[in-house]
Amino acid sequence: MTYRRLRCAVPAVLWVAWVVFSPAAAVSAQTRTVTDPVGRTVHIPEEPRRVITLAPSLTEMVFALGAGHRVVGVSRYSNFPPQVQDLPKVGSYVQPDVEKIVALTPDLCLAVKDGNPREVVEKLERVGIPVYAVNPKNLKEVMETLTALGDVLQAQEEARKVKDRMERRLEEVDRRLRGVERRPRVFFQIGVTPIVSVGTETFAQELIHRAGGVNVAAGPEPYPRFSVEQVLALRPDVIVVSSMEREQVFETVRAEWMRWRGIPAVAFERIHLVPSDLFDRPGPRLADGLELLARILHPERFHGGF
Repeated sequence: MTYRRLRCAVPAVLWVAWVVFSPAAAVSAQTRTVTDPVGRTVHIPEEPRRVITLAPSLTEMVFALGAGHRVVGVSRYSNFPPQVQDLPKVGSYVQPDVEKIVALTPDLCLAVKDGNPREVVEKLERVGIPVYAVNPKNLKEVMETLTALGDVLQAQEEARKVKDRMERRLEEVDRRLRGVERRPRVFFQIGVTPIVSVGTETFAQELIHRAGGVNVAAGPEPYPRFSVEQVLALRPDVIVVSSMEREQVFETVRAEWMRWRGIPAVAFERIHLVPSDLFDRPGPRLADGLELLARILHPERFHGGF
């Protein structure tokens, strides 16, 4: 074999060696076969010890289940709880970095169907890394996902506690809003330039309705775009600005809306700035988002807090 061919062959040999001998690829009696929430059959470790989460919502769920010590890598925008800031980042959830993932030798990756590319999942599985995928679309399915992950991570009892706490908080909001007659018309803004809101099939829509409001942007388009004139024509009672862009951008958006004194949200100074993480991540903190939104829409029902 020539020197040039040898140089080309060495990386391939090393790659095969990793696949054959890595803990993630090994098939042993310590694995079990499960069906994940999207209907895929997956062979996972009996008790995963090196987990990578491919979406911020999954990072939050795993830590909420008390299994954060097993996480060895997270997606780029994972920022809660604070200790995840020190963990290796493996790309964004729409563009995971396969090489970085493989280098961390996980024995399990957790993925979301709505976001993580299918081809990335297939690449990981080809090198022996099992991928367990979830796809919660509403609050009920978020709690079902918590239960499923509790089983995967052998954290069933903690999953039950987290689910029960979340259910109690949701029910308390329902109790306090019982009998509400007037539902404020809400424009929920998630994009600044262009102006983007939320349609019917979104977590924000579900939270608006459950918090006693009416989503003026409800419709088949999940994330419809609006002009300023279109928003003014809707005459919202409340404008909620929830964006990944924070601080100065928030204040700039508020100042822009305050120019239009003719709409109720501005006339009564009901423009609210809220963290996007509480409304677009399918995890336990959706309960925080619901409580916050309910206080914004019906402050008279929440004197003294929860």
